[in-house]
Amino acid sequence: QVQLVESGGGLVRPGGSLRLSCAASGFTFSSYAMSWYRQAPGSERELVASISSAGGSTNYANSVKGRFTISRDNTKNTVYLQMNSLKPEDTAVYYCYTWIGRVNYWGKGTLVTVSS
Repeated sequence: QVQLVESGGGLVRPGGSLRLSCAASGFTFSSYAMSWYRQAPGSERELVASISSAGGSTNYANSVKGRFTISRDNTKNTVYLQMNSLKPEDTAVYYCYTWIGRVNYWGKGTLVTVSS
């Protein structure tokens, strides 16, 4: 079955960096686009970044452009989110997501807290 397992979250000071990873299994990873979403306390889940199946196309939420970079390694079935210049408003649970055969698949999330 499809599994998405996030890792790499934690506590970081404003201006710091983190790299999130999402290990995927149970499907042909290289055939599907992948995305990162986030949900802050009291807010709706929002799209952060997406990457095409081969990695040649990416898009970002305006709030993270120039600070976050999504990438993938199809040999490792893993998608990454490099987060730089982190701000307190980036505090959220970050989720890995894909869509296969009209079904949404989510990981369980990893918490990122940006605080001094």
